[in-house]
Amino acid sequence: MAGEDNVNMLLDDTAPESPDLPTDEDMTLAVSEEDDMVSVKRQGSAKSPAPDAKRLKLEEGSQETGIAMETIQTVQTEPTAPLAVAAVAEEEDSSHAALGDQFQNLLRVFYNRLFPFGEFYRWLSYGAVEPTYFAKREWSFTLASDVYMRFQSFSTADDLKQEILRLCPVKIDIGAVYNLAPKDKKSVLPGAFTPLERELVFDIDMTDYDDVRTCCSGGDICLKCWDFMTIAIKVLHRALTDDFGFKHLLWVYSGRRGVHCWVADERARKLSFETRSSIVSCLSFATGAAVDKDDGGSDDEYVTRAQDDAYNRNTKVNAKQAPALILEDSEEENDSGDDTRRKAVKREPRSGDDDSEDDDGRGKRNGKSSHQNRRKRPEEVDEEESDVDDLPPGRVPPPFHYSLARAQKVLLKHFKQTILKAQEVLATQPRWNKILAMVPDVELRSRLDAEWAKTAAGSSVSKWAQLVHVLRQSKTCVNTEREIMFRLTYPRLDANVSMGLNHLLKSPFCVHPKTGRVCVPIDPKKCGSFNPLTVPSLQGLIGELNDTRGKTAAGDGSEGKLLRLPYFERTSLAPHIEYFRSFLYEMDQEIKAKRRQEDADKMKKREMSRMEEKENARNKRDLTF
Repeated sequence: MAGEDNVNMLLDDTAPESPDLPTDEDMTLAVSEEDDMVSVKRQGSAKSPAPDAKRLKLEEGSQETGIAMETIQTVQTEPTAPLAVAAVAEEEDSSHAALGDQFQNLLRVFYNRLFPFGEFYRWLSYGAVEPTYFAKREWSFTLASDVYMRFQSFSTADDLKQEILRLCPVKIDIGAVYNLAPKDKKSVLPGAFTPLERELVFDIDMTDYDDVRTCCSGGDICLKCWDFMTIAIKVLHRALTDDFGFKHLLWVYSGRRGVHCWVADERARKLSFETRSSIVSCLSFATGAAVDKDDGGSDDEYVTRAQDDAYNRNTKVNAKQAPALILEDSEEENDSGDDTRRKAVKREPRSGDDDSEDDDGRGKRNGKSSHQNRRKRPEEVDEEESDVDDLPPGRVPPPFHYSLARAQKVLLKHFKQTILKAQEVLATQPRWNKILAMVPDVELRSRLDAEWAKTAAGSSVSKWAQLVHVLRQSKTCVNTEREIMFRLTYPRLDANVSMGLNHLLKSPFCVHPKTGRVCVPIDPKKCGSFNPLTVPSLQGLIGELNDTRGKTAAGDGSEGKLLRLPYFERTSLAPHIEYFRSFLYEMDQEIKAKRRQEDADKMKKREMSRMEEKENARNKRDLTF
């Protein structure tokens, strides 16, 4: 009861009255054709044939596929269980964790005190590029009763806040900017309501790596497999900034098992479907087609499918080949992501070349004697020193696109620790058979499988060193080492999220209903130290607000200072909102610079027009004389 009293103390007296929350009674849902809402009507007497079928979606443009729908889809869900905020993940088949009155009260305090509505208006209005730009943005809400509402729109940040406080949604999604306010879409003829702009967004989900990670599966995550998200952020951030020239990227933790990226540049928002598809295709170099762990397929079946021609075509690494050039960096690359100047240098690959290629992609003399440079036989490779960079190449693979070359530097830095040590992908025979299935040489696969089966005690690091050694000596496996590395570690994108203009994506700073964690931004320069298990949670933030109220009531001398602080600065959410504000500041500076340039161009044009008018008047007077 004390916890409920603290929550009630934090609720604003001026906040709108909360609606009646759905109970566990049987309910039927009636569709209102006025505003795409689903109103709840209690019927205590009539029983539903499927009592646990409570999730209903109402959408005229499907969130997952973008296909127009006029029907209501019923999804079977398991009965809800108590919310576990500290849990890594809940069961996949449950629709949401149980959202009782207490959770709804906590969520309402969060929206009222901590959610950055003003910053959201700054972000999504883009400096008021046009007066009604924010009003044409689509919002969607998922309520605690699993009622899904699309095509909501608001003119101001205050309107948005009042509606969110009234509905208290457990999930908020952001959509595209349309040619008119989404709430007015029924006022026009079908087909006249179309999306115009949307940020270029990317969605990376940990479940797409279930064929690689061995520590967790499904919605579960740990720090071992979170390295896949770190790799994805590093690779994609560099590609989007260096290759495509985008500047304003906002990386956001999804609240559970993935990350999202919002590219907010003006030219990114105006990209067509075709251009977005091309960008996604360019960034999707590795596409997996592994057998699902839950589909009943055996490991032998996985190998059989992997050896099939259709499988090899579907899982091919799209490494764009370039002319016989390699790239050299004029200065050492650092982890902060600073750009380095590069130049193309002609080089003829030589068999038996003593130059070893380090993780920066530059050929160097290793400074060792000929005896030290002698290649060790596979059985001589020591586990501690068995690393791909310690083995001089036998056959140099053809150089490929510079974007992939830069991505490979990141993959090399993480491959040994993430794939070999953390995931132990070569520890057991079922695991190493999946890796060997990517080797095109059948005889080589069989030989390594037999050798590793005899010495199963060897580590994944030593087995990988042996595999690399034999691959570099084979004429048919020149690219296999690089292809395996890209298949296992390269970012895996949800293409539909990025390509479709009408696809929605979860809003930053909303609370994930299954974990209670806040979807906070991630600094790409510090993504290596980001811990998804320690981000601010709903219960933790409300507890921090209560602590500050207790200190103020105790009269320890800091009352005035605490009361002058904004609510978010009294919690662990402060650094994340400050980072979001720095993202907005950089974007605002570019918008202001563009407007100043446009104003200067207009003034120059007007001045030239006045000078031209004076010259014409002077010529006219001369003609009269």
